[in-house]
Amino acid sequence: MVLLKFNLTYFLVSTDVWPEGPEVINHLTVNYVVDMMIGELYVIAFVAAIKITFDWLEENKRLTDLEKIQLETELQFLRAQVSPHFFLNTLNNIYALSITNSNKTSKVIIKLAGLLKYLLYETKKKRQTLENELHFIENYLEIERIRHGNKLEIDMSISGDIQNKTIAPMLLISFIENAFKHGVNKNIDKVRISINFKIIKNYLYFFISNPKPQELQKMGYINTVKYEGGIGLRNVKKRLTLGYKDDDYLLKIDDLGEKFNVKLKIKVV
Repeated sequence: MVLLKFNLTYFLVSTDVWPEGPEVINHLTVNYVVDMMIGELYVIAFVAAIKITFDWLEENKRLTDLEKIQLETELQFLRAQVSPHFFLNTLNNIYALSITNSNKTSKVIIKLAGLLKYLLYETKKKRQTLENELHFIENYLEIERIRHGNKLEIDMSISGDIQNKTIAPMLLISFIENAFKHGVNKNIDKVRISINFKIIKNYLYFFISNPKPQELQKMGYINTVKYEGGIGLRNVKKRLTLGYKDDDYLLKIDDLGEKFNVKLKIKVV
């Protein structure tokens, strides 16, 4: 660059190639070369900084997009796990009714068909309306009522404005399934399940309580790690971590000896 600048200036502009210098220069000198190289270095450094910045931004965007794709893929995988797990439990319910030739079997199958329709067409989005999700839960509870009859008492309440609220689909059902799996199916006596949905501003306060299996109560079983196991709860915890910010939800699971309580505060905007 120094040689090119010297020759262009000398032959096309003036033989005084360094008019701003301390003396007239019409040939290459050390001072001229050093001064010109420093000037060119500024330009090269500026251009290089721009190039490095653009490269960094592009790479950062690529990594961000890749991370987003990985998160979406994992969320889709977790949501896909919900359906087989849900239907496995429901089909077990139908099987239990069929072996006793119960006339409730056909009613449960009709309800199950409605749940399947919801799963096929309404759960592919990242968020579902809270109203639809609660309607799905009510249908699931109706199946459990039909199956268990007088043995089961469900105390369910919904308060607050559920309009224009959204939530990750099939999120709450995992807690409810878990309550029936451990609190109803493993108990012989009459069982009461308490479920509460309370909407305050932009948050849903979800609460569910179920009695622990009688054999665990007699043993004084308090180890929540084992009791919290299974696909359902592990799945929903992972989905909360991936699908929501840390400040958007608060999950608390309590083993109270005779009862098992779940409390979830989650943003539903």
